Amino acid sequence: MSGVLAAGGAAVALFASTLSAQGAPAVSDAPQERIEISIQTINGSGCPAGSAAVAASADNTAFTVTYSDYIAQVGAGAQPTDFRKNCQLNLNVQIPQGFTYAVAGVDYRGYAYLSDGASALQKAQYYFQGSSETASQSTGFSGPYDDNWQTSDRTEVAELIYAPCGEQRNFNINSELRVSAGNSDPRQSASFIAMDSTDGAVSTTYHLRWKECPSS
Repeated sequence: MSGVLAAGGAAVALFASTLSAQGAPAVSDAPQERIEISIQTINGSGCPAGSAAVAASADNTAFTVTYSDYIAQVGAGAQPTDFRKNCQLNLNVQIPQGFTYAVAGVDYRGYAYLSDGASALQKAQYYFQGSSETASQSTGFSGPYDDNWQTSDRTEVAELIYAPCGEQRNFNINSELRVSAGNSDPRQSASFIAMDSTDGAVSTTYHLRWKECPSS
């Protein structure tokens, strides 16, 4: 049930040709100096203040986002607006001088309970602040469903979108969960999809690819 990661074909082709013309930086191992990442701003019905956390891996090859109150639901006990939840994160990513990075893949995880006839949708997009190039992904689920879910998306090397060298650009993540009762009876049972965790065990993982910036 994995989605498809896209970055706007024409924009990607132009981006790739520009790199080719200028000489792309060499692919590099992750820098030894630890990166620092923090939430600059947070908005959305799926992530009230204090309900999301971000952390970089010890080897700088990934970072995770963990939500604690991110659930869309319909049916018994749900409010009319609960069928759709969203979250907008603006992340401040501090990386060692002389390096740049791209998101090479993302693993999304959660749990869903969907009655027979109900359906759900998980969507996400991310981009560097000030950039028109956006990577996006969406995955649908159909009931009956009662299990953990995971979707994994990978970007082809030629389509990777790197942060501009020598510039501080925040990283934006927009995500959405949506559930529909469909032809199920919402008066009899509830359906939901969640991307949250009470113990930090369930998180979204962003895998990083590094390059050394050209010498000035």
